[in-house]
Amino acid sequence: MRYISHKPDQTSLVMRIRDLAATRKRYGYFWIYILLRREGWAVNHKRVYRLYRNDGLSLRLKKPRRNVSAANRERQPAALAANEMWSMDFVSDALFDGRRLRALTVVDAFTREALAIDVDQGIKGEQVVEVMRRISSIRGAPQTIRVDNGPEFISKALDRWAYENGVTLDFSRPGKPTDNAFVESFNGRLRDECLNAHWFLSMADARAKIEAWRRDYNESRPHTSLGWMTPVEYAAAVAAKATE
Repeated sequence: MRYISHKPDQTSLVMRIRDLAATRKRYGYFWIYILLRREGWAVNHKRVYRLYRNDGLSLRLKKPRRNVSAANRERQPAALAANEMWSMDFVSDALFDGRRLRALTVVDAFTREALAIDVDQGIKGEQVVEVMRRISSIRGAPQTIRVDNGPEFISKALDRWAYENGVTLDFSRPGKPTDNAFVESFNGRLRDECLNAHWFLSMADARAKIEAWRRDYNESRPHTSLGWMTPVEYAAAVAAKATE
């Protein structure tokens, strides 16, 4: 003897909750429950809450204030093409005399190309925007940029640029560095193979050595997740396949 479940099929209810969550991006589960009741669904709020949470629809309550271009509810899907999603972050180091050095790293999440490593003593939101403009003038703007919650990334300058160019800023959840795993992995390679391997005698010396490493990374260094192709080779292969 085995117990046979007699609970009703929840598929139609789950699909309706998804539809409401997609169109009402700032509504939590209880507001969705109210809308369902108004539509005639005979459900209680506990069932709506369970299905809402199981489907991963919880609001991102830590969305940075004022950022109209921030992703509202869920993680953006993985990149399926070159220039569809970028990831960016900062790496800190120092010159030989102890002066601070910061590097803004930008990576294409699909081809793994290092699009830019911008080096300065301090990088503000306006400088981040200039880097975005420089890369976009060559490649075009992406659909999404994954970033953490640093002050340079929640700045009004970057939010305005993203809004004007139709770019979604996908912020990492607090305490979840794996949300931006591609650039975190890249930063580890940068530190291990370049920053820890050189003395930087001046800011100009640091820029030259880091840029040389970036070019070598893109053009000569095989990448395990790309089938041992370099990022440039992989990007060229994908582009050639798309034109066939």
